[in-house]
Amino acid sequence: MLVVETIAKIRRAYFQDKKSIKQICRELRVSRNTVRKVIRSGATELTYERTIQPLPKIGPWQDMLDEMLAVNARKPKRERLTRIRIFEELRAQGYDGGYDAVRRYAASWSKEEAVASAAAYVRLTFDPGEAYQFDWSHEIVVIDGATTTVKVAHVRLCHSRMLFVRAYPRETQEMVFDAHDKAFAFFGGTCTRGIYDNMKTAVDTIFVGRDRAYNRRFQQMCSHYLVDPVACTPASGWEKGQVENQVGVVRRRFFVPRPKFKSYAELNAWLEDRCVAWAKANPHQELRDRTIWEVFQDERASLVPYVGPFDGFHAVPASVSKTCLVRFDKNRYSVDGRAVGRPVEIRAYAERVEFWQDGKIVGQHARAFGRDKAIYDPLHYIPVLARKPGALRNGAPFKDWDLPPAIRRVQRKLGKVPNGDRQMVQILSMIPIDGLDAVDAACAEALSERVPAASVVINILARHREPSPPLTIDTPAALRLTCEPVADCKRYDSLRRPNHGKITGAGRDEPAEALRHEGRLR
Repeated sequence: MLVVETIAKIRRAYFQDKKSIKQICRELRVSRNTVRKVIRSGATELTYERTIQPLPKIGPWQDMLDEMLAVNARKPKRERLTRIRIFEELRAQGYDGGYDAVRRYAASWSKEEAVASAAAYVRLTFDPGEAYQFDWSHEIVVIDGATTTVKVAHVRLCHSRMLFVRAYPRETQEMVFDAHDKAFAFFGGTCTRGIYDNMKTAVDTIFVGRDRAYNRRFQQMCSHYLVDPVACTPASGWEKGQVENQVGVVRRRFFVPRPKFKSYAELNAWLEDRCVAWAKANPHQELRDRTIWEVFQDERASLVPYVGPFDGFHAVPASVSKTCLVRFDKNRYSVDGRAVGRPVEIRAYAERVEFWQDGKIVGQHARAFGRDKAIYDPLHYIPVLARKPGALRNGAPFKDWDLPPAIRRVQRKLGKVPNGDRQMVQILSMIPIDGLDAVDAACAEALSERVPAASVVINILARHREPSPPLTIDTPAALRLTCEPVADCKRYDSLRRPNHGKITGAGRDEPAEALRHEGRLR
């Protein structure tokens, strides 16, 4: 089974480099059938089970160890921890490796820091459509009256210096996917190479040199957009110096003084407008006689065409509580009452959360980023109300349910009659079938007739539904008539004699006499 990285190489070689299947087979040492399967299917992943994962012990703890070493280096010399003390603190966090790995890594880190303090740099140049750089920053804004620290995704085209920034509440993987999609849609395409730091949402393990074990979902995204990802050397920010410089420029120009917005949507729309205005107002760093926007317009022709959004979700398994709630990201979301007692798959996107069970969506909500919130959809509890109609009065999902006026009036009237809750549940159960507007119109019609009852509302809905299409029966060719009969009553007139007349003057007992009078009988 092919790994995601090989699939990405095959797709880029065929669609981007325009190489033949034979040439791809020679270079990648794979069969022609395999190459054809990848090209024809359009798949970015072929599922397989990996039994052995040769990962170094230090890999998952590298970021934490880097932070510990950096904090320790900034301390006064008398207060610095020894390497054995750093190893003990790392063990306390859950690290199960040996001391030698930590000691060797700390030694190499110290050596790189010493070199970096007195390093010389080489100017980098890029061709149109060759590469872009990606990075995150943390900024402070006021959203809906509350001071909030937002995570800002930065994307920069290396040739034209065109920038794109977008704010998010998190730096999670689904936010990374959404930022790439929004940036590529804004640019009208993407570059052949993407330059990143070693962020956890993209890189699982750092090996010697440029070798990286990229995250599987991140590899799928790059394969979808035909991008070749490249990770920088740790602690070598100059390798993506353009986007590092962009972070400082955006912070000074966009977020000082502290801006105020009502929502993230308003903030991101404002940021997109500011990016365009900045590009049109500032000259290119190398082509001083042209603006960044003008150079960007020329670079668009060299970009890889935008192929549409990537299905960038983060999947997490979960269970459904007896109250039809699923816990995710410190909040609770409701799902269909029929999903209780079985596991579900959470698919978290940047702006929404989906809950899947047996290949079907059992719940979907706008994503909440606070904590300890309960997000309800009252329609999810209709199957529960069928067994427990009394919960309609005081149930938490129905407390803030904003029903249309006609349905609300029917509910008030049914609340005063026996068995009214059960009738109201029957009416509400028609909303998933006919829609909220149709049920509201049926309730309004029932109120106009002064019969606000469940049976009347359901009958009105049934009458207003479109009739089902008639059944069609396919007749075999052997049973079809060559000359089909035609219903024509005039054919019976041809059976009458030409000199006929009306039978008159005859009573019930004289039919023969009347016929002789008419000359019919001889």
